[in-house]
Amino acid sequence: MARYRELVLALVAVVAITLLYGGYTQAVGVPASSGLVGHALGIIGFLLMLMTEVAYSLRKRAMRRPRGTMRAWLQLHIFTGIVGPYLVFLHSAWSFNGLAGALTLMTAVVVASGFIGRYIYTAVPRTADGMVIEAGELQLMLDAVRGEATRPATQGTEPAPVAAHRRERDTARRLRELERQMAALRWARRLLAVWHTIHIPIGMALFVMAFVHIGAAIYYATLLR
Repeated sequence: MARYRELVLALVAVVAITLLYGGYTQAVGVPASSGLVGHALGIIGFLLMLMTEVAYSLRKRAMRRPRGTMRAWLQLHIFTGIVGPYLVFLHSAWSFNGLAGALTLMTAVVVASGFIGRYIYTAVPRTADGMVIEAGELQLMLDAVRGEATRPATQGTEPAPVAAHRRERDTARRLRELERQMAALRWARRLLAVWHTIHIPIGMALFVMAFVHIGAAIYYATLLR
């Protein structure tokens, strides 16, 4: 459950928002995207999406006195990346024409791409803090374990054959785990490289469209009145 905590929390938030939205719709009707409630949904959703795009990237690049673990920031990134687009979807008031419709479709594509990225990202070997274990570090660990396998067993309280057998079993298990991590790292690195070349341009296009949409909404709703 802890592994999918951010998904569970996002699902709870989506259900709660849906219930509130459904209750409002039953009492008043579907809130227009240009109305107070519609604007509130769009603004909050956009701010959460902006947080999704900016906050985690800043934490990854923080070299001096970083706050919080990478895992916690990734969980926040995923949570806001689900709840924010859902609020934007509700903001559309079930109207998917023109730029607003294209923006909603692009949002759905980015969210779907994010889920794929999360699956690939979790396959990368990490430390307890959530930091990626680099190939060089894994290779050093492999060399150390292989070197340990060639050293004679030290005498202790157990008989030499028992100690040697136990050490060989532990070393073999550790080698298998490190080799599995190395293979997973190579596989995930290749997929992440492909994913980044697709996800980042789509995300940038989404925010360009969003800013154009916001600018048009302000112009037509405020300046022309």
